[in-house]
Amino acid sequence: MTETAARYLYLARHGEANEDESALTDRGRRQAVLLGERLRKAPLTAIHHGPLARAEQTARLIGDQLDGVPLRVSPPAGDYIPYIPRREELPAKSADAMLDFLARFPAQEREEGPGLASEAVARFTGPVDGDEPRHELVVTHNFLIAWLVREALDAPKARWMGINQTNAALTVIRYTSDRAPAVLFFNDTGHLPAELRWTGFPPELHI
Repeated sequence: MTETAARYLYLARHGEANEDESALTDRGRRQAVLLGERLRKAPLTAIHHGPLARAEQTARLIGDQLDGVPLRVSPPAGDYIPYIPRREELPAKSADAMLDFLARFPAQEREEGPGLASEAVARFTGPVDGDEPRHELVVTHNFLIAWLVREALDAPKARWMGINQTNAALTVIRYTSDRAPAVLFFNDTGHLPAELRWTGFPPELHI
C-alpha cells in the first residue's frame, strides 16, 4: 500500500485590481506584499497561479517576500465559472437573479469552467504520495476558492455561490487519508490593516 502524507493547500485571491482588471492597484500590490510577509514562515514548496495578470502579479509579489519558492502558472487556477446550477438547486426566491448573474459571464468561462474546476480538484487537493507533508499556495480567484471550499465541506455543488473571498485573504485546507478535508481557516485577513480589508466586497458585506 502506498504511503500518503498530508497536503496543506493555501488559497489566496489576487490583490485588488484596477477597473479593467489588467493590473493591481497600489492597494492590491500592498496587499500582496503583506500576504507574502505573512507566509515567510510557511514551508511552501510552490506557488501556483492563474494565467491572468492580476493573479500573476500577486503571485510574483508574494514570491518576492519568500526564499526561492518557485512560481508555476496553472490554467486550472484561472478565473471561470466552476459549475452552473440548475434552477431547482437554488433558493426559489433568488434563483432568477443568481442565474442572470452567471449568464453575464463570457460563454468561454461558462463552457470551459467545469472541466477546469475538475482539473483543479485533481491537481491541488487530496493527500500526497510519500511521507512528507506538502504545503503549496494557489493564487487564484474568488470562484475557484469557493468551489474548493465547497468541495472540502462536501456541500451541494450549487453552494459555491455565496462563498466569497476578499482580496489577498488566506484560506487553508488540510487533506489526509484518514479523515475528511479540514478547512483550517477561511478568508483570513489578519495580515492586512483595516483599510486594506474587504476590498472586492460590496459595503453591506463589510464586517
